[in-house]
Amino acid sequence: MYAMGINKQILIFFLFWLSGFLIGQTEMKSTSISLNKLPAEIKYDGKVVNAVEWIDKNGKNIVVVTETGIIESKSGDDNKSASLFAAHYIFSKNKYALNWKINDFVKDCPVDIEANFIPNTFQITDLNKDSVAEVWLMYKTACHGDVSPCAMKIIMHQGKIKFAFRGRNKVKISETETEGGEYTEDKAFLEGPKQFRDFAKKLWEQNMLQKWE
Repeated sequence: MYAMGINKQILIFFLFWLSGFLIGQTEMKSTSISLNKLPAEIKYDGKVVNAVEWIDKNGKNIVVVTETGIIESKSGDDNKSASLFAAHYIFSKNKYALNWKINDFVKDCPVDIEANFIPNTFQITDLNKDSVAEVWLMYKTACHGDVSPCAMKIIMHQGKIKFAFRGRNKVKISETETEGGEYTEDKAFLEGPKQFRDFAKKLWEQNMLQKWE
């Protein structure tokens, strides 16, 4: 009986230490999931850019991020379209249920079109250390025939709460002049944890300059 009591105390201490360790992390551990292992209830449009899974206080999670790329008009004119999607699912009642979904797009564009997630900006974090993941997405959209800035957004979700930075990326219009780079924070960011705003500002600054291919 005494040995069992000690073992129980050790187990409780280990679980307490583990929970404290997990809560203390700012990066939520996530792993890529292959498309052939996605549950049947998860549907998507376009080409998969990211598909990841993780476990947090809400349970088992999957996020799928996709782009359609440029779609030519079926009417035979020069108009083109492109769309972006991201969806978050949480395992509940023996299946994955949709928690949130975003969709942005450019339609009927006769000139150059952009609708792309910015590489290496998709992240899963736990900045406020509450064991509920924050999902970060950053992308740009544009329909233009010049070197003007693109619309650019950072969209972050924590649970069902949406946070957004909206503005324009920055382009060089001469050796000494630039245009764009400004943004506005939505109410959720303004009233939310400072860690979220700081992270978003850093992400914006690191990725706001247009890179021409």
